[in-house]
Amino acid sequence: MAEGNQTIMEKAEARFVDKQKKTAERNKATAEYISEARAREIKTARLRELRLAKEEADRVAEALNPTPKKKRAVKKVAATEVKT
Repeated sequence: MAEGNQTIMEKAEARFVDKQKKTAERNKATAEYISEARAREIKTARLRELRLAKEEADRVAEALNPTPKKKRAVKKVAATEVKT
């Protein structure tokens, strides 16, 4: 009976060790995911700031140097003579 208890204890201990390993792997993966998400948020915020700054600079440049509007070409209507 002592031998039966020994194998049960070994199996339980093996399951416990497996659960600890899986928990450690899960925690590592979660930390990595959170880290990547945070880095992505930082990069997105930086790019948004750059885009907004560029758009503002473009608006200021447009206000200082407006582009001349093209004049519409006057369509010439060809006068056709009708021969009778």
